[in-house]
Amino acid sequence: MGRRWWRTAGSALVRVILVWAVSTLTMLVLAGVLPDFRLQAEGPGGDSPTRTGLTAAWGTGAFGLLSALVWPLLVRALLLVPALVLGLLVFFLNGSLLLIAIGLIPDGHGEVAPETAVVVAAAMSAVASATSTALAVRDDEAYRRRLYRLADRRRRRGRGSRAGDARRPAPGLVFLQLDGVGHEELRRALERGLMPTAAGLLERGHRLVPWRTDWSSQTGASQLGILHGSTFDVPAFRWYEKDTGEVMVCNRPASAAELQRRAIARTGDGGLLTLDGASRGNLFSGGADQLALVLSLSARRGRANRSRAGYFAYFSDPANAVRTAVSFVAEVGREIGQSLRARARRQSPRVGRGGLYPLIRAFATVVERDVVVAAVIGDMLAGRAAVYADLVAYDEVAHHSGPHGRDTDRVLARLDRSLALITRVAEHAPRAYRIVLLSDHGQSPGETFLGRYGLTLKDLVRAGCGLPVSRRAGRTRSGAEARAAVLAALHRPVEEGEEAHPATGSDPVVLASGNLGLISFPDVPGRAGRAWIERVHPALLPTLANHPGVGFLLVDGEVLGPDGAVARLDRPGEAEALLAGFGPGAAGAVRRTDSFPHVADIMVNSACDPRTGVVHAFEEQIGSHGGLGGEQGQAFLMWPPELSEPGPALVGAEAVHRVLRRWLREADGPQVPVAAPTEDSRPEATSSGMFPSARVPVQDENR
Repeated sequence: MGRRWWRTAGSALVRVILVWAVSTLTMLVLAGVLPDFRLQAEGPGGDSPTRTGLTAAWGTGAFGLLSALVWPLLVRALLLVPALVLGLLVFFLNGSLLLIAIGLIPDGHGEVAPETAVVVAAAMSAVASATSTALAVRDDEAYRRRLYRLADRRRRRGRGSRAGDARRPAPGLVFLQLDGVGHEELRRALERGLMPTAAGLLERGHRLVPWRTDWSSQTGASQLGILHGSTFDVPAFRWYEKDTGEVMVCNRPASAAELQRRAIARTGDGGLLTLDGASRGNLFSGGADQLALVLSLSARRGRANRSRAGYFAYFSDPANAVRTAVSFVAEVGREIGQSLRARARRQSPRVGRGGLYPLIRAFATVVERDVVVAAVIGDMLAGRAAVYADLVAYDEVAHHSGPHGRDTDRVLARLDRSLALITRVAEHAPRAYRIVLLSDHGQSPGETFLGRYGLTLKDLVRAGCGLPVSRRAGRTRSGAEARAAVLAALHRPVEEGEEAHPATGSDPVVLASGNLGLISFPDVPGRAGRAWIERVHPALLPTLANHPGVGFLLVDGEVLGPDGAVARLDRPGEAEALLAGFGPGAAGAVRRTDSFPHVADIMVNSACDPRTGVVHAFEEQIGSHGGLGGEQGQAFLMWPPELSEPGPALVGAEAVHRVLRRWLREADGPQVPVAAPTEDSRPEATSSGMFPSARVPVQDENR
């Protein structure tokens, strides 16, 4: 035992010395090439090479100690700063530590300009991280032993597999959600060689099947169903609830918390990850006790909820902070370049990509991805039984660049590199891991409703109700036709400049969720029926149903199509015939949504070209999802051969939830309990429990 300890300590000391030496050499090189950075005393002759080398070693050591001791405190102090701002502060903070380190060199032999310090600090952190990672990977057996010792310590604290099975715990499961990557999009990426790691999994036995989403084909409904087993009463990404007067939005923390509470109350259990599970980068917790970047809990305050603990655990390593910050800046530049190129080529369709969007995209494709991937790696090295993580990069880019093209191809390739990193780390984990890939929905391309017809859905609704619309919308053909329909319905002649006004009530609430629109009349208690709508707003339903950009309407148990087509949902076959162009199972999805308590008074689904799958989003998105039509409703599930077949065609996220629960049982993993944990009894997700002490490699997309 003593000999093993000395061997381990000696190996660690050698690695520290080697990292120190490489970092010292890096500092010497930078001092030689940067004009505002010196490591020699001023005056004729300067210092000897030996003295200069010692000065560099001193400065490197001081910088390393400051990074190890002070950096975590700085990051913890900045947890209240928005993540985007924190990413931009990384360079400044790291440069400040280097300035302090150079100031600690005796006799004033070091000097660096503040702007140069930022460059030197970033370069040294990157080199030190790369060297440390290379040494750890090269000493493979030592790396494995260290990880197993870490896992044994965690099992002794009671968070591992059963007693008597400590040396060979049951296999764990890692569920990686590739947000927005549809089944057909994945197949195209595999055929074109964009995702070699995923292709390798299929070659080694993984199997791939599509699954069909609900009408609300978006992350809020799908992930709630996958993690908590219920998609009931989630009619869209955003909707108006008359009983509270509130607009629910799935990616709003308070709404996500309420949706999770409702799902737990309906199903009676805490979720998929209740026992020894980890939830990373998700909208909902799944009942996990290890949390990072989980939206449904981020609205809570105090020590019971450290919603930014994932950022602290990741950015407390200055090398991670610098690497991600560099990638963040590169991604902002990449987005600006891609946007300018699309504009120069007059690419169509196209939406605006200015303002804060480059920063938002960089956060989704770099910061969130890096933090989530590092958290998953930490979970695997800690030996947790079940991990569910959401990688949102593709979905964010596809909304603004379109789901098929060079921009999204590059995102898929980078996601595949994340998958490769996770699969490599799995080889060093203290238990075997089975990796399951899945998505929550797909993406359908198409020009926006506004771009194609010159007015928004809200404009069209207001025109159909006889309410004033903007001058721009009023001049469009759709707006003029809607206005004429209103005047005709009111039995009044069309007179230039005359405005019609609604008979009663306040303005309708119009919301958009991709190519799904929702119209609610807040003054009407309960659900407005077709008879009431036709009496108060006689031109509204014909105006919507006959518009070329609208596919169909749902109004209180009836589906309305163009040219006066009507199908009752309670009559077999009627809705199936009317909705045949929107994909298999469309009528069943509409029929289920019609039963929701908070379904809108009028549900509007955009038109869909059945040949191309093109839809028209009611939002500014040229890649959209949220309704019916095209590839958005076809997600995928990919699983290893050790697990059983999912069964017949999977319909709905609740069916996927049942399959994943069965796989957890097959892996001899956690049995999901019936009793749901209370908010007060959920263990705290601390940063110390997120990452092991051993350094883990993090991808560098700028290599």
